[in-house]
Amino acid sequence: MITKEKKTGVIEANAFREGDTGSPEVQVAIWTERIRELTEHLKQHPNDDHSRLGMYQLVGKRRRMLDYLAKKDIERYRAIIAKLNIRK
Repeated sequence: MITKEKKTGVIEANAFREGDTGSPEVQVAIWTERIRELTEHLKQHPNDDHSRLGMYQLVGKRRRMLDYLAKKDIERYRAIIAKLNIRK
């Protein structure tokens, strides 16, 4: 589970302005951090299928948001992909 301090740090690192928690970049960054933590958890607990399902759902949600961002503004999409080191 992502801690409040880590989530706040992710939001501050990706926000456009003060209080920005809903922009696509911030949402993708939060989901990416949660996916990375779940990936590490699943390395230790390979039979935890409930967490694996949750991670797959997060990956799908992130993919849909990135597709939306690519349609809306390709430069912002490329910037967030490079910043978070997500392959596509």
